[in-house]
Amino acid sequence: MATALFITPTDIKRNSLLDGNVDTDKFIQFIKIAQQIHIQNYLGTALYDRISADILAGTLTGNYLSLVNEYIKDMLIHFAMVDYLPFAAYQVANGGVFKHISENSESVTKNEVDTLIDKHRNFAQFYTRRFIDYICFNNTLFPEYNANQNADMFPDTDANFVGWVL
Repeated sequence: MATALFITPTDIKRNSLLDGNVDTDKFIQFIKIAQQIHIQNYLGTALYDRISADILAGTLTGNYLSLVNEYIKDMLIHFAMVDYLPFAAYQVANGGVFKHISENSESVTKNEVDTLIDKHRNFAQFYTRRFIDYICFNNTLFPEYNANQNADMFPDTDANFVGWVL
């Protein structure tokens, strides 16, 4: 089954620090990963599948279109950046794994990349809290939100990532 992306590469380039010249093939898989891991976690499987099916069919309209445009897109842009940034400097090719270094720039430190990741995570959490507030107040508009069962992912209602607990 094809995966419907909830945002376009242009959306992420226009609404993040990602340069417009970055090759889409370098980051598009991170949009898919962020969507399947983070967005599905907050939508639950049933609502996620409904939106995916509507996008693939070209029938995303009404409240569902508003939900995507006003809440989900912003969440996904920043979750995708959280997932992409740790890999942005690397390339895997026939000769092995390479780190790209431009002659006209300076490589950033791991701490600087971690700071960028934290900032994008904070943005994602903000938009996720807005989504959760909206969907909880308007869940009657989206019956799929509460229709998960058995092996489905049930919607998470906590937008805060507090780090790993060991």
